[in-house]
Amino acid sequence: MSFPAVQRQPIPPAPDRPRTRILIVDDDERNAFAATQALETLGQELVVARSGEEALRRLLTDEYAVILLDLHMPGMDGYETAELIRQRRRNRDVPIVFLTAVFRDEAHIFKAYSAGAVDVVFKPVDPFILRSKVQVLVDLHVKTLELERQSESRRLLLEENARVHAEKLAAERALRQTQERQQAILRALPVVFHSRTAEPPFQPLFVSDSVLGLTGFTAEEFLAKADFGIGRVHPDDVEIVVRAQAEARRTGSYTCEYRWRCADGSYRSLIDQGVLAPDEDGGRQVVFGTLLDNTDRRVLEEQLGHARKMEAVGQLTGGVAHDFNNLLTVILGNMELIRRRTGQDHELARQIGAVLQAAERGGALTRQLLAFARRQHLNPVTVDLNRLIEDFSPLLRQAVGDGVTIALNLGKTPLPAYLDAAQFESALLNLAVNARDAMQGGGALSIETRLTGPDNSRILVAVRDTGEGMDPQVASRIFEPFFTTKEVGKGSGLGLSQVYGFVQQSGGEVSVSSAPGQGAVFEILLPLSAAVPVIRAVDEVRMKSTGGSERVLVVEDDPAVLAMAVETLESEGYQVATATTAAAALKRLKGRKRFDLLFSDVVMPGGMNGVELARQARGAHPDLKVLLTSGYVGDEALSWANAFPMIDKPYARQALIDQIRAVLDLDESAAPAAKARRGGAA
Repeated sequence: MSFPAVQRQPIPPAPDRPRTRILIVDDDERNAFAATQALETLGQELVVARSGEEALRRLLTDEYAVILLDLHMPGMDGYETAELIRQRRRNRDVPIVFLTAVFRDEAHIFKAYSAGAVDVVFKPVDPFILRSKVQVLVDLHVKTLELERQSESRRLLLEENARVHAEKLAAERALRQTQERQQAILRALPVVFHSRTAEPPFQPLFVSDSVLGLTGFTAEEFLAKADFGIGRVHPDDVEIVVRAQAEARRTGSYTCEYRWRCADGSYRSLIDQGVLAPDEDGGRQVVFGTLLDNTDRRVLEEQLGHARKMEAVGQLTGGVAHDFNNLLTVILGNMELIRRRTGQDHELARQIGAVLQAAERGGALTRQLLAFARRQHLNPVTVDLNRLIEDFSPLLRQAVGDGVTIALNLGKTPLPAYLDAAQFESALLNLAVNARDAMQGGGALSIETRLTGPDNSRILVAVRDTGEGMDPQVASRIFEPFFTTKEVGKGSGLGLSQVYGFVQQSGGEVSVSSAPGQGAVFEILLPLSAAVPVIRAVDEVRMKSTGGSERVLVVEDDPAVLAMAVETLESEGYQVATATTAAAALKRLKGRKRFDLLFSDVVMPGGMNGVELARQARGAHPDLKVLLTSGYVGDEALSWANAFPMIDKPYARQALIDQIRAVLDLDESAAPAAKARRGGAA
């Protein structure tokens, strides 16, 4: 009788016990059947393998609680099968029970245990004994599985708890960081969030912490007193706040700007805007709003407005100076011709001298106007400001008188600056005289120089006095032309405007710091030059120049100025031709007769100025000498300031004769060397 080698359906185990597999390895179908009959009451899954090879294949895919292994099998016997099972990491701990009907001696039993068996059962198998032995091993396997499962569950639970705890900590940390970041942003922003009652005294209900950085007061200080906020509004601006809050009650929103006195006593300009909303707790109307600091913008707007006003005044004064200088040139030139012809003993000599003196004073005023408008003609060189100030100090001491002491605190190293030395001395003299007038009972004047700015790239010249000082309103207008605090007739109001214009035209800045009773400090900032300072030679007394016989082309659109220049030059023996426009001058230069010198005004009608005329004329006639003149020079002069000699209007008769002769006698080949000695171009 044979039994099918199939997997037996087990009796279901108890509901609370897990199912396991039992592998029965036996080539005898009857023995395998007997084993399955004995074990089926255990409720486990019984799997039968007919050979060792089949058993190994099943162990590759499934796990088993117990292996019942027949020792005596054809091909691969039980010993060899057990050895291969024990070699695999996955199966080496599975208990093996050997079944045998042949090998009953001690040697085989010992060999069976050595091969990894946990027990040996002899055939024919007693069902009760086999079931009992397998039951113990199954229970042990089940307990092991339960312990492993419990251990894994605990591990997973601990890991989950750790993960949840870590996520909780991370979430709390992120929330805390977000809150801290929001608080930092709110503190750093120039915005204060607030709420207050809509009725006077507009009691604060909430103020954000950023109010400390804006006002110098904490939020608690605002909340402690009902009228704290409104009480520090500038008296002139309280009505603005009241009207804005009335607007909020009427329309539901408001915007206003007012000055508020901070903890340090200064006023800051605040933009206050908000909306009206009901308070959820009390039902009253509450204002919710923001405060923005608008102080810096207001200061910039005021500075921009002041700069525009100064620029407009500069353009106006520059234009007036141009026309006025032409008039003064005519007056000076003709009066000098009259004095020359009438002689010093004429009955009108005193009146002629008075007219000449008045014209010269008018010329000085126009030069100050042009200095403020940054339209004066400068002759810059690189000089050591320390040496320049030291050499000029005796004249300063003479100008301020014995009642004022002058202290020089000059840097120990040279401070090279590229500027017009004479104009700098004039600016320094203006500051000294202005300081003297502010120290009626005497005082002290100090002049300090040092390097300052990024990488010590600028020179600071500070002029400090111990005078009566100025209030902010006066200090803000001190550089305006014609503005003066002196009595009528005591000053023109052009001295400090000349300082302002000269410093600006030299690429620098000038400012004043003052307060009533605390004197004043004028600070001049100038660029530091990289060139080597030149040594200023002592001016030599020059002999008056004589005339000549050269041919001169005079180009001037003002008939009176043209007539005066022609008469002056012809009286000195020069051959003079004239033109009133640049086009007419170029046409004359193309004629057969050669000219030795072109004397031209800079500002002329017709689309071509004197500079362009000079360039075209020199391009066609390289040997032609050029002398330019003007009573007004624009910003474009920077590009040709050292290209052509120039004489400023109004010019005196002898000054014109001297300059004409000097240009005619100039050796052009020496010009580059002379220019290099001046410290280079601007």
